[in-house]
Amino acid sequence: MDSEIQDRQYKKMTETPVEKLVASLAVPTVLSMLVTNIYNLADTAFVGTLGNSASGAVGVVFGFMSILQAVAFMCGQGAGSIMSRSLGHKDQETATRYTSTGFFLSLIAGGLIGLISLLFLDPLVYALGSTETIAPYAKTYIFWIILAAPFMSASLTMNNLLRYEGRAKLGMMGLMTGGVLNIGGDALLIFGMGLGVEGAGISTAVSQLISFLILLYMFLSGKSQTRIRISCVDWHFRTIGNVAATGFPSLLRQALNSVATILLNSHASVYGDAAVAAMSIVSRICFFVMALAIGIGQGFQPVSSFNYGAGRYDRVRKAFWFTFGLSELLLILTVIPVFLFAEPLIRLFRNDEQVVFIAMRALRLQAVTLVTVPITMVTEMGFQSTGQKVLASVASSMRSGVVFIPVLLLLANLRGLAGIQEAQPVSFVIAFFISLFMSHIFLKRVRAGEEREKEADPSSCLTK
Repeated sequence: MDSEIQDRQYKKMTETPVEKLVASLAVPTVLSMLVTNIYNLADTAFVGTLGNSASGAVGVVFGFMSILQAVAFMCGQGAGSIMSRSLGHKDQETATRYTSTGFFLSLIAGGLIGLISLLFLDPLVYALGSTETIAPYAKTYIFWIILAAPFMSASLTMNNLLRYEGRAKLGMMGLMTGGVLNIGGDALLIFGMGLGVEGAGISTAVSQLISFLILLYMFLSGKSQTRIRISCVDWHFRTIGNVAATGFPSLLRQALNSVATILLNSHASVYGDAAVAAMSIVSRICFFVMALAIGIGQGFQPVSSFNYGAGRYDRVRKAFWFTFGLSELLLILTVIPVFLFAEPLIRLFRNDEQVVFIAMRALRLQAVTLVTVPITMVTEMGFQSTGQKVLASVASSMRSGVVFIPVLLLLANLRGLAGIQEAQPVSFVIAFFISLFMSHIFLKRVRAGEEREKEADPSSCLTK
């Protein structure tokens, strides 16, 4: 990418009105996440026709996929945040070094996770929350996910790197292509060829490989601002440590999500396969709804990191408030129909009376409390994108980990199945109040940056 295009990109990221910029970067991210989540929902619905045990297996394997996502997001958002701030400083060499390092770290880590998982397949599926009846389906499904692990991890990392460059549309092309192929592959292999759960696994593995190749092409062909080159990888501890430390909030958030999913499956399994299937369906539906808010937040991240690196703190603050307001509005508009039509929505995935009975209450409780999520999301993303590692880690651990896990253990013990249904909504509300306080800290630090900028340059537009 020549200097003229780089200058144009710099101008776009630092001069385009933040509302327009966040929205333009969020749209492809939201579309990518929606397609990916539509695949997840379709996968749940397709496999759900095979019975409660097969449906429960999808929820169990989702815990393993969360582990891969944790590593991928650590590498992608860790390297991406530093890369984007480097581009804001107009330091192309450092930006490319972190892009290359983040990619290969993710590829190698995904391969190692896959290898270890393959060696310990039987204990793994039970550790993820399988029952005796779910385990055979889970092993069949997860085998193909394990084979695709390095490509799945690297694809998610590359998508994050493209977002942090401000080129979310390129990432969208790779993820959406894989997602659409996955849906078609599920229908063909599960029903057309009669492969059942194994067909769902094969479809996921093949589509992830195709996404990987498309995204890699973006970096190798010069369509991205930075490149992926083996010669640019920096294996020094300082560089790898910087990627890991900056990306740690993402690792922590995803790892806690995985632990939370495993604990949820384990506690639900006490009440049978129907309970595991029900909570799995609720998790998928709510994650689909949250994808709207998360997508807007991911449009905020490159705007925040790039402008923070460029010293445009006023734009960081404006982007924060716009992102919060827009994601809150979208969530409110989305959760209303989810609450009202909870029963028919659940029946799309599993038309079983016991599953519907358990899932309906959990879904409606979560729908009501999902409106508390945006402030938590934008605060944790703000800290991470501006390189505030410790506070980012604290913020990212709140919603699904530090709060949810003890709440789940307490309520499951005190209220049984009702407590399991209530755990996530209660943790959303608690995390909301903690995040209100932390958002004040973030905005106070951004304001301090604005003041420093004014003192350094009295003629700056920040003073006007």
